[in-house]
Amino acid sequence: MSAVRHADQPARWPLYLRAVVDIAFPTHTVRVAPGPVPHGLTGLPHPLPGARTIHIITACNPAGRATPARAGLRAQHDLLALLHAAGLPWWPAVGGDRAGTHGEISAAVTGLTDARARALGRRFGQDAVFAWSPASWRLLACAPAAHDAATADWHATLLTGPAKAFKSGGGLAPPWFSMWGTGDQPARRTWASTVLRRSRE
Repeated sequence: MSAVRHADQPARWPLYLRAVVDIAFPTHTVRVAPGPVPHGLTGLPHPLPGARTIHIITACNPAGRATPARAGLRAQHDLLALLHAAGLPWWPAVGGDRAGTHGEISAAVTGLTDARARALGRRFGQDAVFAWSPASWRLLACAPAAHDAATADWHATLLTGPAKAFKSGGGLAPPWFSMWGTGDQPARRTWASTVLRRSRE
């Protein structure tokens, strides 16, 4: 999510409110979206015990600009390095629109407070980060003056195939995204190594 342009509310805020996030857990991939479960689909429970929150953070497209893929990969590597140094568990994720015309590689992180998640987003020039808990799906503004948004209505559904490879539209469509659905720890390490290697190419 891009950098803040206005103190009160980013211009792209309505797009964030409609965004979906695909997260690759160790045995399956889920799509998290605001609103009730669509007709004909089966909703999944929140994957973590207790009331633990998963924050979804990206380092792509800072300052409201669509950056080259190499710059996005380099920034995402820097974010993953910070998560690794802090010992925070994370899973690969992609956030974007439902139609798949825009997507940004992200990390779904546990162990952060809302304040720390905002600070990480702010460090990488982001407007906002997502926060997924059993009770709600929230959009947390990174700028202190901006407004948060929350909806108690969210749903998570199983992606039976590889998560959708988002088309180029200012975001990233990493070719290794087909590994989604087998997002175990070695796969995440491979994914992170690929991010690092491609950022140096």
